[in-house]
Amino acid sequence: MQAKTVLVVGASSGLGLATAREAARVGYRVFAGARSFAGQEGVAPEGFYRLALDVTDPASVARSVCEVERLAGPIDALILCAARIVLGSCEETSTEELQSVLDTNFMGIVRVVQAVLPSMRVRRSGLIVPFSSINGLVGTPFTSAYVASKHAVEGWAECLRMECRPFGIRVCVVRPGDHRSGSAAYRGHARRAGDKGSPYAGAFARGAAAIARDEAGGSDPERLARVVTRLIANNKSGQRLVARADQRLAVWLHDLLPNRLFSRILGMYYIGKDQ
Repeated sequence: MQAKTVLVVGASSGLGLATAREAARVGYRVFAGARSFAGQEGVAPEGFYRLALDVTDPASVARSVCEVERLAGPIDALILCAARIVLGSCEETSTEELQSVLDTNFMGIVRVVQAVLPSMRVRRSGLIVPFSSINGLVGTPFTSAYVASKHAVEGWAECLRMECRPFGIRVCVVRPGDHRSGSAAYRGHARRAGDKGSPYAGAFARGAAAIARDEAGGSDPERLARVVTRLIANNKSGQRLVARADQRLAVWLHDLLPNRLFSRILGMYYIGKDQ
């Protein structure tokens, strides 16, 4: 197998780390970028090279891409996993908190793609894999900032795919369902979420508990990592919904059922009978 150069962004934990490990295991030259790798740059025990990469900082993005190209040449595959979540009602999630989530989950993808794309376009070759989510297709209570960011990824990537096709560049959006990804460390609460005086307090507590429960019982991150790694060698583009059968069913019902009925069913699951 020709050793391709792969940059995995958001690889400090969870799905990004699992993907970096799997890609290195099968023999790719893997560079794993994360803000938390500052001071830990270099080859990791798992076989990939750690980069201190902050997707919210254009200078950090430019430095990291240049470092990869200096050490290993052009980037053949770009895997974009960096994300964070802020839970809270739409009313009580501040615009600053919403902007922070969008800056990482959406604008972070834009910054890295724009740094890598010119080289791929000149070579008329490359793979770009933005991570969306089932929440890029279906909204759930108290995840509005995350849902908005993933819907933005979906729309932007659709435009990117059409623009890049004439240059031989593949764009494949991966939509994970719930995985045991350790994202609790990146799942913060809006400052006002759950306040005793909040009209959403009870519903928010039940919704946040359901979200945590679903993740704890989610799929194996290594399974998703294998799916993503196979995309590097696969010449077919297209989308990948990596989720359990019940999560897939939610996506199908979203498209099939009347909006009012689907919203009530989902609200019952996350909030309860008083939703």
